[in-house]
Amino acid sequence: MPRKGSRPRRNYVPRIRKNDKIRSREIRVIDPDSRQIGVMTPAEALVIAKKMGLDLVEISPSARPPVCRILDFGKYQYEISKKEKESKTKKTSLGKVKEIKFRVRIEEHDFMFKIKHAEEFLGKGNKVKLSLMFRGREMEHKDLGFAAIKRAVTELEHMGHQDSDARLSGRMISTMLSPLPEKDRVYKFNQVAEAEEAEK
Repeated sequence: MPRKGSRPRRNYVPRIRKNDKIRSREIRVIDPDSRQIGVMTPAEALVIAKKMGLDLVEISPSARPPVCRILDFGKYQYEISKKEKESKTKKTSLGKVKEIKFRVRIEEHDFMFKIKHAEEFLGKGNKVKLSLMFRGREMEHKDLGFAAIKRAVTELEHMGHQDSDARLSGRMISTMLSPLPEKDRVYKFNQVAEAEEAEK
């Protein structure tokens, strides 16, 4: 428990050393094209970096000797920030369960509209729950309900796999789909979503 009047601890963020802030006696230097230049003093490496109009940035301080790369520091910071945002986005989106609801006598257009949404959710790495609710006397046609869910599973097999067989609980049939590995997913109904994923 923190003492009264004490400041809350901040998360430690390692500082990136660059140019004349690099204090090691020797460093291993990598050029902008990822080729090793060799081991030298920071001063010698900085001369090379300045001739290229770039920065000398320490990218692996724990290595022996530390590894530094000649690059555009502003661009380097942007790429790190971009990767961190993408990582946070994936963490918040992955593992969510999206539900797609069907009816026994659903029209073909509505059925395929729901399939497109399910495909998009699976394409983003979400689990998808397929459910179908019976109303009134529709319970007399359980076979139609199971057939609709089975068809939905088949329509989505290029994107996800069924975790278990569809089950009836009360007036609802449901089953869960998990996304296939990213490399195995193939869009059939969402060309726009496919293009957006390819750009990431």
